[in-house]
Parts: sequence; C-alpha cells; structure tokens
Amino acid sequence: MTSSVRPVTGDTPWLVVIDMQVIFGDKNSAWRTPDFDVITPAVQRLISAFGENVIYTRFIAPDNPEGAWVPYYELWPFALDAGRLNDMADAFDTTGHVVIDCPTFGKWGPELEQAMHGSREMVLVGVSTDCCVISTAIPAADAGVHVRVVSDGCAGLSPEDHQRALDTMALFAPLIEITNVDEVLETFA
Repeated sequence: MTSSVRPVTGDTPWLVVIDMQVIFGDKNSAWRTPDFDVITPAVQRLISAFGENVIYTRFIAPDNPEGAWVPYYELWPFALDAGRLNDMADAFDTTGHVVIDCPTFGKWGPELEQAMHGSREMVLVGVSTDCCVISTAIPAADAGVHVRVVSDGCAGLSPEDHQRALDTMALFAPLIEITNVDEVLETFA
C-alpha cells in the first residue's frame, strides 16, 4: 500500500471486514442483515483503498457447541451445517488476504492481533453492528487498539439496533471513534 490512513498511534491501520458472508447477505437466510447490500459498495471502496492491509473474518459455527452455545444452536440448527452460506459473499474477493474463522461473535483475540502485525489501529466494517461488530470493537479497544467504526460501512439487524450499537461504542471514545467512509478516505495522503 503506497498511502495509508493517518493513524493516531503511528501504526499502520488495518481494515477488518466483519462477516460479509452469504449467510448474512442471502435474502432467504434466517440470519439476513437487511442492509447488507446497502453497505457492500462502501465496504468495497474501503477494501480498495486499504490494499493489502485488509483482514476478513467469518463467523463459523463450532463442530460441537458447548455451554450457552448449545441452546443457541438449538434455535438455529441450520447454522451447524451451513455449507456455502459460510462463504464470503460474491462481492468480496479474499485472494491474498487473511481470513479469520471464529466460532464467536467477537473476533478480537490473538489471531486477529497477529494478523494486524501488532498494529494498534483498526478500521472496522461489516455485519452486524449490534452483534459481531460491537463484540469485536470493545475488546480490541480494551486491549489498547484505536478502533474506527465506519457507520456507513456497517449494518445492524434494524436501523434502530445499528444506531444503538453505534451510540454504545461511542461511549468508549477516544478508544473507539465513530466515523464514515468519506472521513476515512479523506485521511489518505
């Protein structure tokens, strides 16, 4: 990448694309995020701008759910054998990028931290704002990562849920910053 987002910490920022999978975009899926298609162009713009500094995540059900996940998957048994629904949506080419599969809503952990090469700058987009995005943003911020959540690059299960999640994450300022695609792109030199 020849230009980069001006980071707060001096680290190279990484775009983390949360769960832009068929299961959340397919109109027939029980887990459809209604504005998935609406945010897709914004996410694609950022992917193009970040070049090699893009990490994709996928929510993948565990082979053997444990604990509170057992009754969860009793409600959603199709997800235990989702097949192609687990794939990234066709609009997203992961070639050459790290893809992190995780059986939890939150994606922050050693694998994502290592994929970011220790950077303390994350730009976060994807679905859903009120589940996997917020579950990733708060633990990353708590670990000292400056997180920019791109409001128009995320979608919730409803506009109200999306806004509530953004409002909640805004409470963590300055660790979490709520921004938009244009503001992120303006920071490129």
